[in-house]
Amino acid sequence: MATRPIFMPSLSGPLLVSTELIEFHWFPGMAKSQAQKSIDSLHEKARQLLHVDRVLEISSKSKEEYGVKLSAFNLMITTPRREYSLECAYQASKVFERGGPFKDLLNVKSIDAKRDPRLTQFGRLTKFQWYGTDWPLQPRTAFYDWLYINALHRQPDLAQVVLGYRAFSDIAFNPERSINCQAYAAALYVSLHERGLLTEEVLKDQKQYLSVIDTGEVSNAHEDSLRHRSLL
Repeated sequence: MATRPIFMPSLSGPLLVSTELIEFHWFPGMAKSQAQKSIDSLHEKARQLLHVDRVLEISSKSKEEYGVKLSAFNLMITTPRREYSLECAYQASKVFERGGPFKDLLNVKSIDAKRDPRLTQFGRLTKFQWYGTDWPLQPRTAFYDWLYINALHRQPDLAQVVLGYRAFSDIAFNPERSINCQAYAAALYVSLHERGLLTEEVLKDQKQYLSVIDTGEVSNAHEDSLRHRSLL
């Protein structure tokens, strides 16, 4: 057995995304087919327990073509001069006690950016830096979510797919080892869009964005303020 979160956009009230931890049968093994069996098991349990019709798996292991395209390794950020994956952008923005950001990571493959040894050699993470703007580490997933939302919004075809779902998963996301999650970011995108909060100001301006997501309530894979408890 294993546990993974299902992220659902909340369309009213202070909570923007609702997170439910689901226990399901895990199929061990490195093969993609094994991961997809685990995804099927997770989604079946989610349908039973949460009464959701469809869950979109967002990862490289997804059975859905769009689910693969929406993974951080494949979702692209396009600027007038270049194009790079969201994963590369996120890793290239990290600033540590004794080094960074390592902007050359924008020029490598997603997997190489994530595994670059410098990300563990220069002390603790202190902030993120993106196009001259410093981003704090709190709220914990704010910067990653903002990057994802912006990348997704610039690709209308993918955005429309995401807007057609009300539940998201990422089989590779283990809350015990990771903080940021592409499935959570997708659910947040739906919530902001459906509430009419996804304005150009929110997409571009850090203060506007942080003021919108700072509702006083949070439900992610690590914290649920409505239940006044830590999930891990």
